[in-house]
Amino acid sequence: MLRKRLMGLFVLSLVLLSCGNRENKSNTDKTLDSIDQKTASVATEQKNILFFGTSLTAGYGLDPTEAYPALIQNRIDSLQMPYKVINGGLSGETSAGGKGRIDWLLKQRVDIFVLELGANDGLRGLPVSQTVKNLQAIIDRVKAKYPDAKMVLAGMQVPPNMGAKYAADFKNMFPDLAKKNQMALIPFLLDKVGGVPTLNQADGIHPTAEGDKILAENVWVVLKDLL
Repeated sequence: MLRKRLMGLFVLSLVLLSCGNRENKSNTDKTLDSIDQKTASVATEQKNILFFGTSLTAGYGLDPTEAYPALIQNRIDSLQMPYKVINGGLSGETSAGGKGRIDWLLKQRVDIFVLELGANDGLRGLPVSQTVKNLQAIIDRVKAKYPDAKMVLAGMQVPPNMGAKYAADFKNMFPDLAKKNQMALIPFLLDKVGGVPTLNQADGIHPTAEGDKILAENVWVVLKDLL
């Protein structure tokens, strides 16, 4: 009789232990699922900022970490904001070249698009009307692929030796395009840098590392409100 009672208690203990193990496993599974969901959530929250432009964006003559897009990334990281900067700058790029290249870069999602093109068109004296047409085509393609993307246009200017009318038409092209397409405007990317010898490399065109710090500030003033 005693043996039967002891056997019954042993079986009951095994049942209770089994139930407890199942409950603990269930709780562990729920915890792991919660962690996985949080990890997936963080991954999906990351957004991309594409800087699409010329050697000014590429950081010609500088270490890649000194180019203004990299400095923007540093600022974003310091604020622990979920944005990844993509540097789509290419030395010598014209608006026509950019129009032919943009589709390749749009294969990755774009949440904020910063367009910095036109400077090389101006230095070559290309017709402003043609530059406007090319820039509009680029803007249209970005909007068509990513209609919710926020858009920024970097304004540029050309030296007065290009002729007063050409210089004025070129300068006005950027605010006109920004207004038409409801884009945020950086009035002049090279503000406080253009024409300052100590802030430019020997060619007098491309900023030094110190100059790019100022470019980063010029961009950040506009970009920060979109993040």
